[in-house]
Amino acid sequence: MLYIIGTGLNEKGISLEGKEAIKNSKEIYLESYTVEFPYILKNLEKSVGRKIIPLEREKTESEFIVQKAKKENIVLLVYGCPLFATTHISLVQDCKKNKTKYHIIYSASIFDAIGETGLQLYKFGKISSMPQWQKNFTPDSFMDFVKENQSINAHSLILIDIGLKFNDALEQLKKASKNKKIKLDKIIVCSKLGTSKGKIFYDSISKLKNKKIANPFCIILPEKLHFLEEEFLKKL
Repeated sequence: MLYIIGTGLNEKGISLEGKEAIKNSKEIYLESYTVEFPYILKNLEKSVGRKIIPLEREKTESEFIVQKAKKENIVLLVYGCPLFATTHISLVQDCKKNKTKYHIIYSASIFDAIGETGLQLYKFGKISSMPQWQKNFTPDSFMDFVKENQSINAHSLILIDIGLKFNDALEQLKKASKNKKIKLDKIIVCSKLGTSKGKIFYDSISKLKNKKIANPFCIILPEKLHFLEEEFLKKL
C-alpha cells in the first residue's frame, strides 16, 4: 500500500489518520523538491516519531516508490494538500497502472490558509506559479491566468518558485504586468501561513518592497472586493 499523506502547513499538521498510517508503514519518504518548507526536517521527524527519507525529483517521478509499495506499506509525505501538484496525481495513475494499492490522506493546503486574508475562497480564479527568471529566460505566462481571472472579477493566487526571494518576485511581477498590460493596485502577500510565524500584508508594491518577508510566501492580486472583504483587508 502506498499512503500519500498531506503534512499540512506546519510540522504538527498531519492528521491522526496520517500518523496511524506512518506508524504502520515500513518506510517514510518526503517529497521535498516542489516547495520550500517553513520548518526543518528534524521537527517533522520528532512530530511523527519516525525517520523520514527525502525523495529527490527523479525517484518521485519514476515508479520507484510505487514498486516498493506493491510489497509493503510505504508513505510519501507531501507538503500541504497531497494532490495539489500534477506530480502527485501522476503517482496515483502509476499505482492504478501497476495495480498497487494506494490511499490518500488529506490535510490543509495554502488554499485553505489564504482564507485568513478575508477574501472569499469561491471568488478565486485559476492558480498560477511564478518561476524564477534566468538571464535569458523570463517567462511571464503566469500573468495570462491573472488576465483571465480579471475578466470575470476573480482573485488571483500566484504561487512562488523555490528560491525566489521576495524583492526579486516583486520585480518580476512588475515587469510581467507591464508586458501583459495589467495594472497593479494593492496586492496581498502571505508568508508562512499555518505556522506561528504566519504574516499577511496588504499594500502597494512600492511600500511592500521595504518589508522583510520570509519564504515560503505567495502573492494574491485581488479583484473587485465585496464590502466585507474590503473591511477585513483594511484592518490588515
